[in-house]
This record gives sequence, C-alpha cells and structure tokens, in this order.
Amino acid sequence: MKKPKLSQQLFARASQILPGGVDSPVRAFQAVGGAPLFVRRGTGAMLEDVDGNKFIDYVMSWGPLLHGHAPRGLVQATARAAKLGTSFGAPSPLEHELGERVRTLMPSVERVRFVSSGTEATMSAVRVARAFTRRDRIVKFAGCYHGHADAFLVKAGSGALTLGIPTSPGVPAPVAADTLIARYNDLESVDALLSANKNSIAAIIIEPIAGNIGVVPPADGFLQGLRDRCTREGIVLIFDEVISGFRASAGGAQQIFSIQPDMTCLGKIIGGGFPVGAYGGRAEIMDMVAPAGPVYQAGTLSGNPVAMTAGLWALKRLTPALYRDLARRGATLASGFAEAARAARVPLQVNAFGSTVTPFFTASPVRDYESALKANTTAYATFFRGMLTRGVYGPPSQFEAWFLSTAHTDAHLKKTIAAAMAAMKDVSRSR
Repeated sequence: MKKPKLSQQLFARASQILPGGVDSPVRAFQAVGGAPLFVRRGTGAMLEDVDGNKFIDYVMSWGPLLHGHAPRGLVQATARAAKLGTSFGAPSPLEHELGERVRTLMPSVERVRFVSSGTEATMSAVRVARAFTRRDRIVKFAGCYHGHADAFLVKAGSGALTLGIPTSPGVPAPVAADTLIARYNDLESVDALLSANKNSIAAIIIEPIAGNIGVVPPADGFLQGLRDRCTREGIVLIFDEVISGFRASAGGAQQIFSIQPDMTCLGKIIGGGFPVGAYGGRAEIMDMVAPAGPVYQAGTLSGNPVAMTAGLWALKRLTPALYRDLARRGATLASGFAEAARAARVPLQVNAFGSTVTPFFTASPVRDYESALKANTTAYATFFRGMLTRGVYGPPSQFEAWFLSTAHTDAHLKKTIAAAMAAMKDVSRSR
C-alpha cells in the first residue's frame, strides 16, 4: 500500500469546512487511528483511493451494494432515468411500481411511503405509531441504532457506540424520557418495562438482526416473544430492516423468522446505492399518513425517479441462488477469521448471518449490547490497520458489520483470509 498522501491532504482540507472532516462520524477513522482514505472509485468488489491504492471492500457503502459497486445494468438504467428528469416533485409510475415490488417481497407492508433516508423512515414510523395508539412512549434496545432522530439517541449503537457517545447533547430530556431501553435478546427486560408503563407504550422498535453493535442474531423465541407481547398490549411492533431488509433474504428477517411486524422500516438495498428509505405496514396504520390521514410527513425528493429506478433494478435481481451463494461466502469469511485468530492465539468471537459478519475481539459470546462492549477495540484497530495495509478495506469500527456482495469472488475471499492470517499476528504481537 502506497502512503496515502493525497488522502491526508484532502482530510486536512475537509477538516476546515466539514465538522471532523467528514459527513458521517464513523468515516473519520477515530476508532482505528489515522486519517480516512478518500475514495476515487468503486468497481465490483473493489475500491480505489485517490492515491491509487486498491482494496477489496467489505463496507459496501454500509450494506446497500448487494450487487457490488456500479453494476453495469444499474448504471445504464439510472442513466436512462436521469435523462428523463432527476426530480419531479410530482408522482411518477416508478413509485407505485417499486411499492408493489416491496409488498410482493414483504406482504406485511400493505402500504408504503418512500422517503430519502433510514432516519426519516424510523422517525416517521414512530410518529405514526404514536398517533395510531394515542400513546407517547417507545421501547428500543440498547445498542440498536435507528438513525439520529432525537428519540433514538439513547444508548444508540453504530457511530455513537464507536465514539463512546451512548447519548447525544441537544436531545431534550423530556424526549429522552419517552424512550425506554430494554436489553436485546432479553424478554424479561421487556416485561419489566411493559409492567411499569402500562397502556403508555406506543411502539417497540427493533433491528430483528442487530447490526449496529456488530452482527448479533436474535435468540430463539425472542422475536416471537415480542410479537406476542405487542399483540396482547396493543403495541405497534416496528421492525427496523434498514440493514436486514433484502439482505438477510428477499423478504428480510421477518420472512426468515416467520414474524409479521405491524410496521417495517427499509433503506439501503431498496435504493440500490442511492439515498432512499421507506416505511410501511398494515393498511389501517399507514392510512394515518397524510394525505390519507392526519399524520403529516412530506419530502421534496421522496420517490425520486433515479433512486426508484435503482431500487427496482436491485430488487428484481433477488433470487434464492443469490442468497445461497452470499451465505456460502459469508460462512467462508467467518470461518477464515476464526481460523486466523486460532492460529495467532487471539481471543475472537465471530458472529455471522448470511452475508454479514463481525469479528469481535473477545473470548466471550456476543449476544447483546453489554457483551459487545467487552470486545477489545484496540485489538480491532490493530487488525483493521493490518488488513488495510494488505489491501482489504473493512469497517473502521469494531461495532459494525462486514458486508459481502455478489461481486466478491472466491479469489477475493482467499486473499482476504490470507490478509487476516497476517493481521491476526499483528494483533498477537501488540498484546
């Protein structure tokens, strides 16, 4: 790897105009040390930085690039769409076409509203749930990240966890007071909140497969337990499938675990790499949204024709064979990390689900926020830098997922595992 001189110069320049030099905190490399790499282009499974270094990419724009960087068909389709107009501020047939595709894949989404980000989707879903139930409080799970709306920045995961900021200044205390925190994979913690807040909880929102404390799958019976409790108590169950939607399976985590939420939040793959989010669910709940109902939510770029085109291209190419192949690649990467750690005698827990993987540098199993915090972030930083110098770009945070795509080949995996063998030795020597 060549010294990233131009990236360093650009970061210094960016730091004079952008807070922290970046537009999203985890990109700043604060958790792993050094200056971030500035990317020039992405092709297939590869990234190239402005200094000419090439890397096998496992960030994949944090998940949406299921088909890899800049697949030819998607680029052609979006170029044709852009020639017809990049934004109308008026309805286009693409919106309901993509909506129908989402409903076919996720039957629980009887009505859908497109927005421009996952944060918009989760924020809007909670507002609708509150209006539908006429209650104010919500339950979220420690370490689950649902975007940066005020109500969610209480023990949030992702970048907030990476930087050691479990809450955020600027969030009013009364807003935070209406957000109740349960433990992921712990139904007893949910029951305690339900008992103490009888008839005041509007919604339980959860990542059905946690992805923002690293990958943490749900324990057997956990999601069904939430479904049963929400049905009994008249609470809206919201699945935040911004990451797992169309990545875990064509029908998301809800299809895999046979759980039907009342509302679902989507993003990432639904836009094929373009800025898109969506929220939807039961018709009687979604009919609360203006102009059908009284709950106001709007967006000038919602249903953007270029983004809708990209989403349609991506969702039309989801097949059982695609998911089988992605799962095989994910399992190969996970076992490769585990073997590299064993060889170097480095404590490691590897959590994986389909095409998402997280190597946790801890000897203890990771099943929730508290156990994730036991991971050795210094060891991860050493591992990250070791991988980077060997041509592998992983997430610059212990508490994120490594994402695979259909563009990753067996050759990419072989090179990645060889790099991991060497990087784990770096970790062992640094202990």
